Amino acid sequence: MNEITICLWFDGQAEEAAELYTSVFPDGRILDVTRYGSAGPGPEGSVMTVSFELSGTRFVGLNGGPEYSFSNATSFQIGCKSQAEVDHYWDRLSEGGGQGPCGWLTDRFGVPWQVVPEVLPQLLSEGGERSQRVMQAMLGMGKLQIDELERAAA
Repeated sequence: MNEITICLWFDGQAEEAAELYTSVFPDGRILDVTRYGSAGPGPEGSVMTVSFELSGTRFVGLNGGPEYSFSNATSFQIGCKSQAEVDHYWDRLSEGGGQGPCGWLTDRFGVPWQVVPEVLPQLLSEGGERSQRVMQAMLGMGKLQIDELERAAA
């Protein structure tokens, strides 16, 4: 089976980003760092790529330059079992970045994340008036609050 690795394009911040992400996720780890040689195109000895793993998913951070940036068209969704997990990921990843609506945030590198309690998709999939109340509650939140979602469902 072919392995899929997510490649994130940074402008000189790949190692800093990998260090943040691996400190936020309990099982995160940096796997490898490669550096530019004399052939370039980056300065010799500077970080070219950083391979790292978060929750069993492999990533490569590439210092490719300023040509490309991140957008909300692609984001990383973190399923959280508890409010403590929601708070942890929301607080750590949004630090120096931006907090958006409905559980969305952008970290200080511009990477979009969704911090979602696992109960939310369950409540929304039930259909009917109950799920509509949950949707309405979610639309009024930044960081998602499990107790408020459950109260809306009740």
